[in-house]
Amino acid sequence: MKKILRALTAFAAVFAFIGLSGPAHATTADTDPGLAAEWQYAWDTYKFYDRTPPAPDSGRSQRTATISIVIDAPFRHVFDAYSNFSNHIGRNPFLTRVVTHKDWRKGSLRHINLTAVEEVPYEGTIVTLNTHAQQRLHRSKRYYEVDSWSAPGVVTHQKIVFKPLSKRQTKVTEYLTFEADNSLIDFTATNGVAAHQQIQAALKQAIENGEL
Repeated sequence: MKKILRALTAFAAVFAFIGLSGPAHATTADTDPGLAAEWQYAWDTYKFYDRTPPAPDSGRSQRTATISIVIDAPFRHVFDAYSNFSNHIGRNPFLTRVVTHKDWRKGSLRHINLTAVEEVPYEGTIVTLNTHAQQRLHRSKRYYEVDSWSAPGVVTHQKIVFKPLSKRQTKVTEYLTFEADNSLIDFTATNGVAAHQQIQAALKQAIENGEL
């Protein structure tokens, strides 16, 4: 916990130092319409849904990682609990709100446009970090995907796969791709993986003990 706290407060320092010229920044009102406008700006401007690797001369890089955990519960229960980001509140130490902007289906595929609001302590104050994301749930195929953007220019692509090992046990594997400026990519990837591992462990505990 202390290691992740130090990492995220350092990230908050980077965020506060760099700032943004567009509407997505720490002082933007966190009303739902305000967050929806930020989400649309990020979607249109940063195109965080684009998974094409950055060009070699772009000043940006990608790092990938794979992490897994086995949860003692049936697939359907694990998928529904794990994929509901509201269940991450209290298990991600800084996540305070998940705001859904749009939730719709196209055939069996469910799309959710959302913003995750984190409040990170930094030098006696609280820095608000808004992560704008689109989640696509392929429940019948046992996986979901998430593309997201957060300041300062960090893009994350996720594919989370659920494999039933038995009627009462499910393996969850997260395939993670982090994209950021060259100067931030190692920091982003290292601490991004650590945060995902912590949330995995917390969700496993909550599902297995009946909280979720």
